[in-house]
Amino acid sequence: QVQLVESGGGLVQPGGSLRLSCAASGSIFNIYSMRWYRQGPGKQRELVAIIASGTTNYLDSVKGRFIISRDNAKNTTYLQMNSLKPEDTAVYYCNVRGIDFVASANFDSWGQGTQVTVSS
Repeated sequence: QVQLVESGGGLVQPGGSLRLSCAASGSIFNIYSMRWYRQGPGKQRELVAIIASGTTNYLDSVKGRFIISRDNAKNTTYLQMNSLKPEDTAVYYCNVRGIDFVASANFDSWGQGTQVTVSS
């Protein structure tokens, strides 16, 4: 079983920065991809950023402001969020996919979510 623990959310003023972290633990053999999603009030969940095989992709509205990274030794992904806007307010979820060596099967695990509020 693979567990994810997120941290780093909070309240920030417009133009400010936050860094989210998501640490994966458990019976991890390999990680294919690490992703960040968000769900704003009254909105559907959307994919914000993904890092896989050394490449990254971003939601258009966050390009140039958010940076996703990964520490392979720690099985951790980070989302550095700069120049935050009120419309970035949402619950942010990490998602990690890979191979579970105990189950000998793919896993698709989700973090518990962390609230990011951008407001003056």
